[in-house]
Amino acid sequence: MIEQDLKQLQERSIYIMREAKEKFGNVAALWSMGKDSTAMLALARKAFLGKVPFPIIHIDNGIDFPETYKFRQELAKKWKLDLIVAESEIKPELSGYSCCGENKTIALKKLMKERGFDALIVSIRRDEHGIRAKERYMSPRNRDFKWNYKEQPAELWNDYSSKLDDKGHIRVHPLLDWNEIDIWNFTKREKVPINPLYKSKNGYRYRSLGCTHCTSPVKSNAKGIDGIINELRSTKTEERAGRDQDKEKEYVMEKLRALGYM
Repeated sequence: MIEQDLKQLQERSIYIMREAKEKFGNVAALWSMGKDSTAMLALARKAFLGKVPFPIIHIDNGIDFPETYKFRQELAKKWKLDLIVAESEIKPELSGYSCCGENKTIALKKLMKERGFDALIVSIRRDEHGIRAKERYMSPRNRDFKWNYKEQPAELWNDYSSKLDDKGHIRVHPLLDWNEIDIWNFTKREKVPINPLYKSKNGYRYRSLGCTHCTSPVKSNAKGIDGIINELRSTKTEERAGRDQDKEKEYVMEKLRALGYM
């Protein structure tokens, strides 16, 4: 896995978040308590003088891991986050997996309508999934949350020309250029707190975190960040190998993201 220049990645991410905060009137960010979204919050603290200046949203289906809820409570208190918890229903939907996907999107739609958010900062990376590689740093969604991935505005460095559709919103992706090992290198360097599920226990750890219904651990002896980084330098296992594979299929993820899924 290629290790990129953290300084350059950090500067771009900070620039994008500052641009979003300046350009849009009511910004929020999504937080899953995973490594990427937690690193994103750490970058926001660097961008805005040690504080996260916008609300943080957790879409909660009630079946995350106990360690995840504990981590949420502790870090929200430590970093003084303006945390909003929106409850998601568990019911069958198009991915065939009732715990997330379209159901979480419905909960997010309701919250954003209530609070009037016009920009949402999300911690996705291009390398995670093929459909996510089609995203832009600032990507418009219409009033129905739909994403037209075939017709997106061109983006040149320092020129983000995305405009809001009537009653739509913008998805902001400050980590788009990062990869998994970049996240861990940044987490190590900045001493960013992590969910303990990422550390090996009894020969297994979680590499990509979802809820208890759609996430499985992978074999690993990495008990800390140094071990995780060393493991990633040689592994051939995909990052999301521990996630439910039906939901990860290209056509399903494409439909979910077109409908507004995170």
